[in-house]
Amino acid sequence: MTQPNTLELAKQGDTQAIASLINRHLQPKGITATVVLGDACLQVMLESAQVMNQQALITFVRKGITGLDAAFIERVEVYAYQTGDEFPVWSQEFNLGVTKAELEAVINEQPSNNPQNLTISINLSGDTVRGLTTQNFEILANKMTSDIFSSCKDMFIQKVSISNGKSVITIER
Repeated sequence: MTQPNTLELAKQGDTQAIASLINRHLQPKGITATVVLGDACLQVMLESAQVMNQQALITFVRKGITGLDAAFIERVEVYAYQTGDEFPVWSQEFNLGVTKAELEAVINEQPSNNPQNLTISINLSGDTVRGLTTQNFEILANKMTSDIFSSCKDMFIQKVSISNGKSVITIER
């Protein structure tokens, strides 16, 4: 039996494989990546002696992680450190999944004879220290759900569930 290649391991959530793929491209530029995965959040720590271009690196990481098509990664946090510094020079996070533009494209698409499912997930991102409690999240999720209902008149809402900081809406066209 053959060993899985680095890409296949990365798609399965192997953080060393993910870091290896990132490092293949960034180490020649003097940047080293380490990766940690927990609670559906992938943390990518970048380190370099030079100041790093935030926009270019975020674009690179987003494209690479999205390309893995790994359902277990919902959010990505990127931290950039200068060698020897304890705190990041910059950090940025982004969610993976359906973007607003993709959602609008599906909503504005002409209906077909074959039903299509679209699942929208709204994830709780915050804590009680920041004032975002489960109750507040449910209020926000319900508001967003009603907004989606009102804009999707030609769609059948199959399911709406809100629990444990996650709201999932399944729509059939």
